[in-house]
Amino acid sequence: MKLARSILSGRMVRMAIVATSSLVLLSGCMVGPNFERPSASASKHYDVDAETQLAGGGGTVGAQHADFDKQIDGDWWSTFRSAKLDQVMRKAIEGNLDLEAADATIAQADEGIAAAAGALKPQVDFGAQAGRQRSDGTGAPSTSNFYAVGPTVSFDFDIFGGTKRLVEERTALADLQRHRFDAAYLTVTGDVASQAISLASARAQIDAVQKLLADDQKNLELVRSAHQYGSATQVDIALATSQLAQDETLLPPLAQQRDTARHALSVLAGKGPADWVAPEFDLDDFALPAHLPVSLPSELARERPDILEAEAQLHAASAAIGVATADMYPHLQLSASLSQVGPGAGMGTLWGIAAGLTGPIFHGGTLKANRRASVDGYKASLAGYQQTVVKSLGQVADVLQAINHDSEEYAAQERALNAAAASLRLSQEGYRAGETGVLQVLDAQRAYQRASIGQIRAKSAQYLDTVQLSVALGGNASEAFERTAADRGQRLTSE
Repeated sequence: MKLARSILSGRMVRMAIVATSSLVLLSGCMVGPNFERPSASASKHYDVDAETQLAGGGGTVGAQHADFDKQIDGDWWSTFRSAKLDQVMRKAIEGNLDLEAADATIAQADEGIAAAAGALKPQVDFGAQAGRQRSDGTGAPSTSNFYAVGPTVSFDFDIFGGTKRLVEERTALADLQRHRFDAAYLTVTGDVASQAISLASARAQIDAVQKLLADDQKNLELVRSAHQYGSATQVDIALATSQLAQDETLLPPLAQQRDTARHALSVLAGKGPADWVAPEFDLDDFALPAHLPVSLPSELARERPDILEAEAQLHAASAAIGVATADMYPHLQLSASLSQVGPGAGMGTLWGIAAGLTGPIFHGGTLKANRRASVDGYKASLAGYQQTVVKSLGQVADVLQAINHDSEEYAAQERALNAAAASLRLSQEGYRAGETGVLQVLDAQRAYQRASIGQIRAKSAQYLDTVQLSVALGGNASEAFERTAADRGQRLTSE
């Protein structure tokens, strides 16, 4: 009897080995499409006119020049050569809460990959039973206690690759989260630069407006004095008062712009406005980059985080088709158990090994509908990807044209400022020679201050659109997560 059991057990083991080997060979099959990255954009230009003008330096003095087919630097804001901006940028990258949340989301996505990949390995469980039983055999009825304890091992061979496709899908979604981190990084750095420039611009305009108001106040006092001597009328006083009141309305919006920018910088650094205040920026703290690196349209899809995010979403949608397709095919599973039992069932060891095959026959059309839905989801993701690429091309084209127009506006404002300065100089010389009155001098001063405000706004627009170009080109943020990983690790270690 023992010999027969031994032979039977050996046959079962050999059969299990043969079955396992056969299933392992079958497990290399993966249904569903294999993902391929979309081809690069067929567009060769963003905007031909804008590129032609920028390639030639814009044709105006001090205009910016574009260097095409060159990649932007990762720390793109360093081209402004502002130590204050570098300081605030580092603080924002280290403390921004959106980046911290995105970092945690990446870790969560990585755990999702590990959880899905775990199904590709044997599953080992432990089970235990205890109870009381009654036996009515040939002898007298008896009641006894029993227990069974031991491990159970199971393994799904995933012969049609449904689990592997699920791991692929989770991996693509983890890539998506990494690109979202890069996009958040690009948004944060772009906002910090923009708010710093807005703060500097507001402060410069406030200074110019205050000088303008001082001239208005002098004008009003002179008109009132002239009225006392009969050389000015009440209408002249009313006009001077009205001019002062109108110019005073320029100050509150600029003060609001200054305070809003200052608060925004605090929030970007992960602090409340009362807890940390950014340094006071001046326009002189920035240098306008003369040369602008501009990558080609065909390279944009490999550099902008939002396009890479859409590509990862497309990859996940492709893998989801494989998951839905695998659900339509049979599943094969091998299981084994080993239990120590006793005493009511008799002391001893029980073991078992089995292979199970389950396959769908009729599910009311659910599985086919799921697969069709996955295919439709892929088509939607593909259209979303293509739309993201097209929008990105349009954004770059807009900014390139804006930089050209900024150069033209700044040149015009420079001419206006020079003309106002010349007029002021002639008025002052005429006043000293007794040829003109003081009111004419004050009017010339007011015109000069207004021209100064216009020049400040034009210069600020150049800085802001230079920032927007860096953001529109992706800011070389495609490796932001890796670039900041060391810094994050050091902070965690120090904490």
